Amino acid sequence: MTTTYPFSAIVGMDGLRLALLLNAVSPAVGGVLVRGEKGTAKSTAVRAIASLLPEVDVVAGCRFSCDPAAPDPSCPDGPHEPGTGEARPARMVELPVGASEDRLVGALDIERALSDGVKAFEPGLLADAHRGVLYVDEVNLLHDHLIDLLLDAAAMGASYVEREGVSVRHAARFLLVGTMNPEEGELRPQLLDRFGLTVEVAASRDTEERVEVVRRRLAYDEDPEGFAARWAADEEALRERIAAARALLSRVALGDRALRQIAAVCAGFEVDGMRADIVTARTATALAAWAGRTDVRTEDVRGAALLSLPHRRRRAPFDAPGLDEDKLDEILRQFEEDEPDPDPGPEDGPGGSGPDDPGGPEGGPQEGAGDGGREQAPPAEPEPSVPDQRTGEHETADRETDSAPADHDGGADEADGGAGGAVGERAAVGAAEPFRTRRLDVPGLGEGAAGRRSRARSAHGRTTGARRPRGTLSALHLSATVRAAAPHQLARGRRGPGLLVRRDDLREAVREGREGNLVLFVVDASGSMAARKRMGAIKGAVLSLLLDAYQRRDKVGLITFRGADAELALPPTSSVDTAAARLERLPTGGRTPLAAGLLKAREVLRVERLRDPARRPLLVVVTDGRATEARRSGGPTPVERAGRAARMLAGDGVASVVVDCESGPVRLGLAGALARELRGTPVTLDELRADSVTALVRDVRTVSNPRRAA
Repeated sequence: MTTTYPFSAIVGMDGLRLALLLNAVSPAVGGVLVRGEKGTAKSTAVRAIASLLPEVDVVAGCRFSCDPAAPDPSCPDGPHEPGTGEARPARMVELPVGASEDRLVGALDIERALSDGVKAFEPGLLADAHRGVLYVDEVNLLHDHLIDLLLDAAAMGASYVEREGVSVRHAARFLLVGTMNPEEGELRPQLLDRFGLTVEVAASRDTEERVEVVRRRLAYDEDPEGFAARWAADEEALRERIAAARALLSRVALGDRALRQIAAVCAGFEVDGMRADIVTARTATALAAWAGRTDVRTEDVRGAALLSLPHRRRRAPFDAPGLDEDKLDEILRQFEEDEPDPDPGPEDGPGGSGPDDPGGPEGGPQEGAGDGGREQAPPAEPEPSVPDQRTGEHETADRETDSAPADHDGGADEADGGAGGAVGERAAVGAAEPFRTRRLDVPGLGEGAAGRRSRARSAHGRTTGARRPRGTLSALHLSATVRAAAPHQLARGRRGPGLLVRRDDLREAVREGREGNLVLFVVDASGSMAARKRMGAIKGAVLSLLLDAYQRRDKVGLITFRGADAELALPPTSSVDTAAARLERLPTGGRTPLAAGLLKAREVLRVERLRDPARRPLLVVVTDGRATEARRSGGPTPVERAGRAARMLAGDGVASVVVDCESGPVRLGLAGALARELRGTPVTLDELRADSVTALVRDVRTVSNPRRAA
């Protein structure tokens, strides 16, 4: 058995350690989401906290870890008579990112259920984690339907399995811990809200602290058992403190004043719903118990708010989690007059330290890290710059560009530096306000990752047929199974009522749902786009498409072309937030190497096809269709090169959409011609809006009814 790295030996990371300890004291807090860069001891800390949890008494032989003092009346292995059981350590169960639904919630033996009428249920990871810790590494990469099942079980304390009329319920109460790297994609705000607490971690920038991290890690790797033995006393002290705080928790009084503080803080930060108030109250109570007190004070409410509210402040998809501590202190100061004199607390309590001391014994966690660093507050992200198009600082640049020739031969481009020379970059133009877009999808039927864009065969959705199972039976198609078994009843010796079903008769349902796609944006950032004051509107359109991709569970990539070449500004990723940030800083200017942008897209799609063959791509080209670049003597024109690149993409079977950004009274229709070469769909910026048809109908009605116009 592998020796776990001691929790007491973790260096720094006070916020993470405190959040884990509070959940150990009060599992009702609802778990913790750990956000941070790779290599910051997130996994080490989670595995270490499990070893500190008190042992649990379980009914002997029960696969669902029922408490012998109060067994679950609905336990599939029950009923159990109350009595004595056996003690075992609390489990730490890991949920792999690629786990199936059956592996998470369990599976029924459909064959035995049909032939013998027996509810033969094989428990899943939720049952294994009951009364222990369920750890999900890279939770943001977990499929959404698994996250929904996981968080529902965590909220209700039970797991429900339904398979063709056969129902199983079992208790599933566990400490839920998820870790994630925000660069790989964010969780939806609705899912963030289901985690009780959140902490941000980052590697320490202090030299001495980093040295101590390395020193302890090397010592542990060289002799794990000896290293653990040196920290055994500190571990035992923490274990005892957790047990004492648990015993004290029921005696902690949450007075009206503390409740009013909590309500004022949650209302002041405009969090949705009431879950934030409840979680903050439970966390403040746990903080008081951890400090050895029976009353909740202002510092407990403040500490609880810093852990329970930041991720609930994320209202829009591109908002960064965070909390304004000055505003928090200002709200709490309103209650200072009612603050009672602090009680020093019992000297023999489970530790005299306050909420800022997640450790306990000297030399314990307050000094103590595995392969990580300390927690740091994330840098404040600036609000997206959306300059006023009439009076903002970008107005001068736009006027200068407008004064240049804007013909399709590239006059405007040369005004920004020309091809091959230094490109005259102007300050990045802010994006206009995003809007709701039409759904762009990939034709045909795919089999990619679950999402909300294109039609696909999936485990969830409407049933469209039946087939023999491929591996484990996931969803029984009952009528098809009966039809397959019926002709063989006499040969199998069945004479009376009932149906004898064998494994070869089983048929699983074929369902059609939606998949997420790889949406690869190819954005024209040349001078011709900026010359018409269009860049703000174009960025707003792309931002709208990014928002749509976020909501439909897509991966996204971003290619820009300008000057003499194309650049992969963002490799395909699930982090739509990162794409939005790159778009905001996108510079413009120079000529229009359209062919280079299309060829770069073809290369990126080729590589992604090897990495994830099931995920179908959708190419979104945002351009006015102009192609102006250096031309070799006797070689093809830029437009001809772009057409050749477009035909190559069409030959690869890539679904594409061309967002036509051309404006003005005289239009050349070059974007439409490019769409034909790509065998894709042309759409203008106005047509991209989901409400454009509604607006058109409204305008027609207004014209046809003069009274409406009046």
